[in-house]
Amino acid sequence: MGHIILRLDRLMLEKKISLNDLAAQVGITYVNLSKLKNNHVSALRFSTLAAICKALQCQPGDILEYAEEEGEE
Repeated sequence: MGHIILRLDRLMLEKKISLNDLAAQVGITYVNLSKLKNNHVSALRFSTLAAICKALQCQPGDILEYAEEEGEE
């Protein structure tokens, strides 16, 4: 089975926004946003995803990417 990769780090670089600023706009802690940014989570609430998309003016597909496991087709 494949997995989902969060590309929040890349988008934050493109939008030139810091972790502190985005955490404040989204309304979550710096620590939790850092975990999201570094792909150290197994779940993401739609409300959090929506708040991130609003703050970064993007679509969920700009942040989420599906990757197949090696050897899968």
